[in-house]
Amino acid sequence: MNGSTAQARVIVDELVRNGVRHVVLCPGSRNAPLSFALHQAEQKGLLTLHVRIDERSAGFLALGLAKTGTPAVVTCTSGTAVVNLHPAVVEAELTGVPLIALTADRPVDLYRTGASQTINQHDVLGIATLHLPEGADEPVTRSLICRAIATDGPSHVNVPFRPPLTPSDDAWPTSDRGPWTETERTFTVETRPSELPARTLVLLGDDRPERLRRASELGWPVIAEPTAPGGLRHGSLLLNAGLPEHLRPDAVLVVGRVTLSRGQQALLKDTRTVHAVGDQAQWPDVQFTATRASTWLPEPAEHDGEWLQAWQSAVKNVSAAVDDLLDAEPWPTGLHVARDLTQAMPSGALLFVGSSNPIRDVDHVGERRADVTVHANRGAAGIDGSVSTAVGLAVSHQGPAYALMGDLTFLHDSNGLLADHRPDLTIVVLNDDGGGIFSLLEQGAPEYDQSFERIFGTPHGTDLTALCAGYRIPHSKVDDQEEFRSALAHPKGLRVVEVQAKRAELRGLHQRLKAAVSNVFSR
Repeated sequence: MNGSTAQARVIVDELVRNGVRHVVLCPGSRNAPLSFALHQAEQKGLLTLHVRIDERSAGFLALGLAKTGTPAVVTCTSGTAVVNLHPAVVEAELTGVPLIALTADRPVDLYRTGASQTINQHDVLGIATLHLPEGADEPVTRSLICRAIATDGPSHVNVPFRPPLTPSDDAWPTSDRGPWTETERTFTVETRPSELPARTLVLLGDDRPERLRRASELGWPVIAEPTAPGGLRHGSLLLNAGLPEHLRPDAVLVVGRVTLSRGQQALLKDTRTVHAVGDQAQWPDVQFTATRASTWLPEPAEHDGEWLQAWQSAVKNVSAAVDDLLDAEPWPTGLHVARDLTQAMPSGALLFVGSSNPIRDVDHVGERRADVTVHANRGAAGIDGSVSTAVGLAVSHQGPAYALMGDLTFLHDSNGLLADHRPDLTIVVLNDDGGGIFSLLEQGAPEYDQSFERIFGTPHGTDLTALCAGYRIPHSKVDDQEEFRSALAHPKGLRVVEVQAKRAELRGLHQRLKAAVSNVFSR
């Protein structure tokens, strides 16, 4: 057996022994030893192999597969293929997802010789590279793979292979032991008594699920971003419209990274006491307002029941006002779609929400459900790789799954539809023919109308029906609320549901929404 084949088989065997069950493979020449070994492992029933032709989509597919906490691997050949994994690794780094980038390389003696597909791959993904020496013996190889698995967040394993790159036999490493090195992957939520006042408001953002769950149970009012558990419905709308004085907190407890709402930012700047909780590696003070930062959760000394009841009453009144407004508006808008989708999903469903307007629409008007798991790429908050991330999550979920995203987000990762394993995933595309998010920002103001469409609106006119047909993905276009809810029922296989909306009316709608919330407290 040649050295490259032997090392590749040991690598794959050790990944399996460490619990890796999903590997995403991009075809190439230099990673051929790994490709053969992975295919052999799949034939033995040791793992599930996903094959993709686009490294960027492959990276995000592996990200989605790993978001539930079980490490997943993406592997590719040398050169620019490796660099295309960078966006997914960035997202994994910022959110602590155990994504393993396993990249093939040319032998080091070919560096700086002009050899084809040869670049310096050390630390090219923005994280430290675990460089596995060419032809390393079995203990070194297995130990380094275990180290990659044990990393809190993403890891990059770079392996140079020298020809021959194809196998001459089908031998497989045999042993009765488990992983070369056993690693504990546990996280303990620590709580301590605190001096936070009774009128403390909790903001939940992107953080470890265990800590978020515990923080949502402290007994204070909670405003949670869609990916965090619990939270008062329309809470962010209350912040964006400006809190009335009787609801203002004396302190704010921030758990994780809260980055979605400008109302959150304004509240933090106007509050004297801010306790930020998060991992110190990601300093938990996004707005630079924290008076205390910790990795532990403060336990409340007391609660103000009257104040909590006032919050609950306010949310109930705001909810009625929001529903009245949406019922009076022509269907569809992004707000309608977010509300209807979050209400119609079956119990036990999973939802992935794309960046820009969809995540904010869900935040503003979406139903808060304990029986639905919500995910989003909120680390770098980019639109790239969303289709692939949703597919990866749906494969791991093994139940009804949905994704909500805008047309630009969908088009940015249309290669994610090239799925050899097609889960039960319904992708809802809110198509307003361009960058709707910019309509709500400063550049969407009327005084910038002359330049807006050219450099921000960017209408594309793409026929999504034809695009999906090219990928052989079922597609339907819905025109009314009843048809939309019907299209969401009984999800089976990978399919796209398109809802077309008018971007030009978006700014006015959100102004009316904000006014409706403000009017609740001015009566």
